[in-house]
Amino acid sequence: MVVLWRLSSLLVALALVLVPRTHGWSKEGHVLTCRIAQGLLQPEAAAAVENFLPDYANGDLSSLCVWPDQIRHWYKYRWTSPLHFIDTPDNACSYEYSRDCHDTNDVKDMCVAGAIQNFTSQLVHYREGTSDRQYNMTEALLFLSHFMGDIHQPMHVGFTTDEGGNTISVRWFRHKSNLHHVWDREIILTALADYYEKNLDSLQEDLVGNFTDGIWFDDVASWEECDDLLTCSNKYANESINLACKWGYKGVEPEQTLADEYFNSRMPIVMKRIAQGGVRLAMILNLVFGDSQHGFAAA
Repeated sequence: MVVLWRLSSLLVALALVLVPRTHGWSKEGHVLTCRIAQGLLQPEAAAAVENFLPDYANGDLSSLCVWPDQIRHWYKYRWTSPLHFIDTPDNACSYEYSRDCHDTNDVKDMCVAGAIQNFTSQLVHYREGTSDRQYNMTEALLFLSHFMGDIHQPMHVGFTTDEGGNTISVRWFRHKSNLHHVWDREIILTALADYYEKNLDSLQEDLVGNFTDGIWFDDVASWEECDDLLTCSNKYANESINLACKWGYKGVEPEQTLADEYFNSRMPIVMKRIAQGGVRLAMILNLVFGDSQHGFAAA
């Protein structure tokens, strides 16, 4: 068991060095989501998370939150590629798990909502003795943490034909991009440059302030509402496709230049989704690793 854990840790370390980042929330978006979540963990959950992280992570979950993007094209992990997104019918602006959660071969449950359900269920086995565990808890933690970021990025629950905006070429101010990448990274980087002197810590401080005693304070209770840990990902996916239709796709034409108007109106949505992802990830980890048995019956 120790040898297997060390081998898994070595694979994680190699991924950080050898494999370039692929699409998801940007590195910055995933880091913010995981930092926010880890800052909200109760003592028991915080200890469990730190226990599952490799030593070289130094107890920092955010340092490995991009790992699932970095290994998705490795042969061993190629099966995880469809787990980062959901393709919905073009222009339907709706999501249904039974209809939409599948890969290109129509294998069911192969989407980001299904992945969150799967890895949450795996982490529930934390309460079993080490010798009884059939899952890799480190990988389950990293996948869940990453996919909770992905499902809150609206264009990760987009239309099938344009691959969530990936095939819609646009210009972001003066350089070429695509609509998916605008939501993944361009908006975040522009906000960092314009308002935070490229300081991620300052942006994180603002996001946390907004939900601890700021403009989102009254919304946090509704963000955390979850009757069943294994189905709440459907709620998050529905939110994303609605935002993708109302704010992502709306008014955008191929080769269009997106600039101040698009940035100023969409930036608050991106920031709120990052905060929601962090708050909800913390909620799940606190319930799984804490004293509460809420949601365990379904698992």
